[in-house]
Amino acid sequence: MKNFLKEFKEFIAKGNVLDLAVGVIIGGAFKGVVDSLTVNIIQPLIDCVGGADIQGKIQLIAPTATSEGVAITYGAFISSVINFVIMAFVVFLIVKGVNKLMNLNRKSAADETPAVPETKVCPYCKSEISIEATRCPHCTSGLEE
Repeated sequence: MKNFLKEFKEFIAKGNVLDLAVGVIIGGAFKGVVDSLTVNIIQPLIDCVGGADIQGKIQLIAPTATSEGVAITYGAFISSVINFVIMAFVVFLIVKGVNKLMNLNRKSAADETPAVPETKVCPYCKSEISIEATRCPHCTSGLEE
């Protein structure tokens, strides 16, 4: 049981898990902001298009004293679609930004000059010798420059 808890602690301590947790929390908070935007600002604008009596819905069965009636609330649907588009756009921008940062890191690593070799292999005895050697110290063969 101690080994299991130790492995779990190492898993939780990894940076990716913590980054994911922060992302989920920020995403939930941002979803609340986008929901508020669509419900409190965009949906009332859509409801205004239908007029005061309709309010973003199509009445199929009129309300009676015993039932509320049946209506298609297209205003709520359009608000949900707008909500989805906003969230998808934000996720797209985040992924695009992260990819750009990752490409910058790759380019900076590729820009580094490769190390100059300090040794070479003797073609006769296959021993590793200095790059400046003109004769192999192991087999005493003369080397071409």
